[in-house]
Amino acid sequence: MDSNEEKRMAGDFVIFHSLHIGDREIVLGENPDCVDEQRYMCAFCTNNGIMALYTEIMVSDDYPELAALFGQRVAEQAEKTRVDLNGPKIQGIPNAPILAGGCDAIGRHSDIHGKIVVIRPEVLRPEYRRATSQLHLCNGGFGASPNSRGSACSCTELYSGKTSRFERSDVLGTIEPEKLPQWAKHCLDALQAEKEKKSKDREGR
Repeated sequence: MDSNEEKRMAGDFVIFHSLHIGDREIVLGENPDCVDEQRYMCAFCTNNGIMALYTEIMVSDDYPELAALFGQRVAEQAEKTRVDLNGPKIQGIPNAPILAGGCDAIGRHSDIHGKIVVIRPEVLRPEYRRATSQLHLCNGGFGASPNSRGSACSCTELYSGKTSRFERSDVLGTIEPEKLPQWAKHCLDALQAEKEKKSKDREGR
């Protein structure tokens, strides 16, 4: 770690090694001031953008022991993620990354509210650089408007229905609904039907 770089802390532990894969991050840390048997720690970390939560924390003064645990947890999380990303729902879907030639470019004057946007593969973690993770419905945010000072866009992933925040610069381009692959059309129809149902439920109260 660079001496000028701000240290990442988990309580009294300085995190010096981490790997994020799938829905969890595995971290390895050290408490340099510790004089007992809890100098090193290995844990899982989840972060909601506001705070980090560390769970399944293991501590020891035996660094090789915790380094081995770190490797074991990385391997287990990698396998879990592989299974999740290749489960029955995704089988049969052509899932190569969508590149610039597969979508329409946007400029400063483009309004992307309600558009199907393609997220640049390079801004996603390696395991998510695939079509099912790139196609999103842009719900709004300052970044969705043309010539806006803001840059944040609220987006819903077509495949999973999960809502995420991206920067406008993360958007590679847009795709018209009729040009979507069949699986994405099905997901978009389901997403829109769910939104209509929620809207009717609110009106009926």
